[in-house]
Amino acid sequence: MRSVAILLSAFFAPILMADAFVSVRTSAPIANGRDSRLFSTEEKAAPIVSGEELEKFLTEWDQPLVVDAYATWCGPCLLMAPEFEAAAQELKGKVRFVKLDTDKEEAMAARLNIMGLPTLLFLDQYTPKEDEEEDKNSGAKAVLKGRIEGALRKENIVDLCEHYFFDGPAPQLF
Repeated sequence: MRSVAILLSAFFAPILMADAFVSVRTSAPIANGRDSRLFSTEEKAAPIVSGEELEKFLTEWDQPLVVDAYATWCGPCLLMAPEFEAAAQELKGKVRFVKLDTDKEEAMAARLNIMGLPTLLFLDQYTPKEDEEEDKNSGAKAVLKGRIEGALRKENIVDLCEHYFFDGPAPQLF
């Protein structure tokens, strides 16, 4: 009797696993033959930018800037991506969030001295001190307020923004 149960479980196990796999695959929302979660037309709060677009953000300031330097093959980068987007949604209108693909933008990644992934850069506009003269021809300059290497949760990203840009308390990350 026991050998019959083992034989039946060996026979039906691949069928049950295949059925579970098929049901998972078909439960994904499909639109026009594509998984709509992958090809969303929804505008992101943290868009992917080119090196040229990032350069423009660094000269035309309207908000503090957080840059997520990432790569598509980087596991921690992929884990942090939804957290970064959630932080961008929460601080929308107060802080600008952008993503820089370091594989596609190698020159900009080198200029920013990106050595580990993911790297978050917290940048703000340079404002001269009272006794300094402002150079009107150079455009706005960036000040690096903070740099973090490694994946963070949304709460940590928001806390760091509050600290660096709005004089909040120093967060306890670890």
